Amino acid sequence: MSISSPKVSQASRKPPVLTNPVRYPQSAPAPVRTKRAFVLLLLTLLLPGSAQIVAGNRKLGRLALRVTFGVWLVVVLALAISQLNRGLLFSVFTNPFSSLLLIAVLVLLALGWAYMFLNTLRLIRPALLAPGMRGTVSVVLVLLMVLTSGSVGYSAYLINTGRNAINSIFSAGPDMAPVDGRYNFLVMGGDAGADRVGRRPDSIIVVSVDASSGQAVTISIPRNLQNAQFTADSPMRSVYPNGYNCGDNCIINFLYTEVTEKYANLYPGRSDPGAAAMMDAAGGTLGLKIQGYLLIDMSGFSRLIDALGGVKINAGGWVPISGASLDDSGYSHAPPEGWIAPGEQTLNGQQALWYARSRQWVLEYARSERQQCIQQALLKQMDPATVLSKFESILNAGTKVMESDIPAAQLGSFVDLALKSKKHPLKRLTIGPPDFDINFSTFPDFNVIHARVQELIAGNSPAPTTGPEGAAPAPAAPDASTAAPAAPAPAPAAPAPGPQVTQEYLQQLAEQGDDAMLESLLANNGSCTAG
Repeated sequence: MSISSPKVSQASRKPPVLTNPVRYPQSAPAPVRTKRAFVLLLLTLLLPGSAQIVAGNRKLGRLALRVTFGVWLVVVLALAISQLNRGLLFSVFTNPFSSLLLIAVLVLLALGWAYMFLNTLRLIRPALLAPGMRGTVSVVLVLLMVLTSGSVGYSAYLINTGRNAINSIFSAGPDMAPVDGRYNFLVMGGDAGADRVGRRPDSIIVVSVDASSGQAVTISIPRNLQNAQFTADSPMRSVYPNGYNCGDNCIINFLYTEVTEKYANLYPGRSDPGAAAMMDAAGGTLGLKIQGYLLIDMSGFSRLIDALGGVKINAGGWVPISGASLDDSGYSHAPPEGWIAPGEQTLNGQQALWYARSRQWVLEYARSERQQCIQQALLKQMDPATVLSKFESILNAGTKVMESDIPAAQLGSFVDLALKSKKHPLKRLTIGPPDFDINFSTFPDFNVIHARVQELIAGNSPAPTTGPEGAAPAPAAPDASTAAPAAPAPAPAAPAPGPQVTQEYLQQLAEQGDDAMLESLLANNGSCTAG
């Protein structure tokens, strides 16, 4: 006897899978379809591929999820490397080859993420949504695509901009090795204007950085230093065996142009023979091996400051923004076109340029002190947040004002050193006042310079030396055991009231040609600290 199964009506044979509103939204009510649309968009935002796993092509979803988890793994590894070897991570972005690979990967990720959103829109099936929700879902999808694919694509664009800037500014040479545990760089600032013969570096500063700790010192060489020495292996010794010693026409400021015009053949294969000769002169003068240089065109320096949003300093005295030059010496000017006041200041590019270059009514060494201050302030402001927020404008400015022989492939490790340097106080030395006598740059004692440089690098802060070899010492304190008791000193007379030092008063003195009073009032304008 056979038992037959009960007949099932056609209505009850509906496949169970069609009741799943996530995969088959046509069977769901309108509110559920709307909720489903936003859930799928959220899944694609947070976990690309998951929307396809639950509602579409599972094979595509699994591939996208593998890529997503792979990206997360790379991000976790990058965070770990940033704690263990930050220089290696920076090198990925600064090395020409790894940065190109990174750009290609980011472009593919941006396109892939955009495709996943478009595929998600197909899964949503906008035709099934209520008329009022179709536009809303489409707008949200476009916004999410801009947020995700747009951001990834823009990151690729910024890295490519940085890569082009690095290739434009820095060299493709071999890596530099530290010398005695330090990297020594020559930083020069100069003009090549229409009124000047060649480029003359008016700012000459050596930056010496400990290759391990990042502890940095800066040594300013005055532009009027005479008899600059050359390193033992310098080809310039064949021209000047006893140093750059032809008198006033051989101040170190003139060396760059002279070598560029007359002795470029002594530096075959060097793209900038003048800079190479300046490195030899700075190294021989200070007793250091200079491994690389950075040359900043001061005519475009203001653009870099503006790109950073200004530079913050605490100025010690009034600094004139000089008027037009009245002769070829560069010292005689029309009355100032403006003044930079003492106190806390945020200087724009043009103001910072004048603050670093002004030498009217003061000695050359006041300008050197201000240049070192601007350099220290820039280093202080170059934090990652500032650089990232103004990345493109900084790079665009940099390609117009800088050139260097520092290897591009090694730039990442130097960026890491720069960040380490911010943890230490920046020590400074000037081969002139206040660290040496005013005549020292005319009759320098290079043994004394070498000793002071080594003391500075070793972390000591020696007192200024006496006589022609250095600056005058501070007055000695009296011997308490032999000094006779002093009679009570009479109360000092109240100083006679004088005019308040204001911009208007200074401008009036300038227009009257009272140079002596201006020299007295501006004597402290080299004093400056980073803001």
